[in-house]
Amino acid sequence: MPDSRDTVLLIGSGAREHAVFRALQRAPSAPRVAVYGTSRNPGLTATATAYTVGALTDPEAVVAFARECGATLAFPGPEAPLAAGVVDALEEAGVPTAGPRRALARIETSKGYARDFLARHGLSAVQPRFRRFPSTEGMAAYFAELGGRYVVKADGLMGGKGVRVAGEDLEDADAGLAWAGELLQSADSVVVEELCRGPEFSLFTFTDGRIAVHSPFVLDHKRAFPGDEGPNTGGMGSLSLRDHSLPYLSPHLARAARLVNESVLEFLAEENGHPYRGVLYGGFMATADGLRVIEYNARLGDPEALNLMALLDGDMGAALRGMATGGLREEDLRFREECSVCKYVVPEGYPTHPLRDVPVDLSGVPAGEVPYLAAVDEREGQLVATGSRTLAFVGTGATLAEAEAGAEKGARSIPGPFFHRSDIGTDDLLAQRVALLAHEVRAAR
Repeated sequence: MPDSRDTVLLIGSGAREHAVFRALQRAPSAPRVAVYGTSRNPGLTATATAYTVGALTDPEAVVAFARECGATLAFPGPEAPLAAGVVDALEEAGVPTAGPRRALARIETSKGYARDFLARHGLSAVQPRFRRFPSTEGMAAYFAELGGRYVVKADGLMGGKGVRVAGEDLEDADAGLAWAGELLQSADSVVVEELCRGPEFSLFTFTDGRIAVHSPFVLDHKRAFPGDEGPNTGGMGSLSLRDHSLPYLSPHLARAARLVNESVLEFLAEENGHPYRGVLYGGFMATADGLRVIEYNARLGDPEALNLMALLDGDMGAALRGMATGGLREEDLRFREECSVCKYVVPEGYPTHPLRDVPVDLSGVPAGEVPYLAAVDEREGQLVATGSRTLAFVGTGATLAEAEAGAEKGARSIPGPFFHRSDIGTDDLLAQRVALLAHEVRAAR
């Protein structure tokens, strides 16, 4: 009998893709997996049916490899291929893809478009006050209008490092203007937003353009150092809880977040004349005034994807086919009722001046603790860190403490010039998020 299994083309070679790869390996549909990445990640090369290295922003090269490996489905992990129109090219070449086309992905690739989009479709109540600026003219006055509580954001993609906050990253208005000026050297505009206060959370909605299946809620930790200190990063780790919610999320806020994601999907399809297929990632905040949208992304988040893939009890292969071609089923995206904690190990100096080309020693990793390899390459048989987040460990368990212990055990096993946040997943840090919202509610009264 002919082999009817899919060959999934996985685009990207970081920890998120490693997590999706492992979910596909244990999927009942048993798809073959080929990888188009930016480096040779041993976590993927060992068992991929085909592997090549190239630019994720080169649609022609991705399509050529899809044809070469006989891909019947594709899944883009990071945002760069979405912005470059890789999904458009694959679909035009007849390869169904579980990711949004370039026009739909603008919800992530342009912060200004996303803010204008929400306002245009009557969702201003869930977003902060904002203005787009093509230059720094008038910006200082807007800083003052916001009472000195503002955020300056790059309008384009910055790998999670394009946001600076007044009073934290920006000492004063002059620092805000300088940062905006730096961004404007390579962008047409910047976005200045009102600074909201409260604990954040992430919600991922998987969709085929008709059916929407929501993930458990996940808490990401962006700051580099313990206690939420230091610069913003791509994410130092994340957690989810057994009930798939978070202790500061009321049922009302949880419902509101799901409804906002569903509304955004509907309006994106209506405005662009094409259904949104893939994953929509809503970055939200619980504030004293209710739900606020902090940002939207058009793909699985990293590190949150590692939590979700570790808990996935369905069929990722069938889910990707459903998203790409229609007929997504909720049962293919079942998540176990367990806690999960993810911790990233990163090179010293990350994120501003990271060490590069540092050997990575996995010999001390405890039995049963499997690292998700991220910004690494294999050179002459040696695993090396390439400068961004290096690898991650995910612990799961019936309690948060059990999940945290597993992730911490793995993270501590990596020697050399690396560090991680030992406080992610601890009860104390989670309690601080609950206390933050309570404080903001009291202050608003």
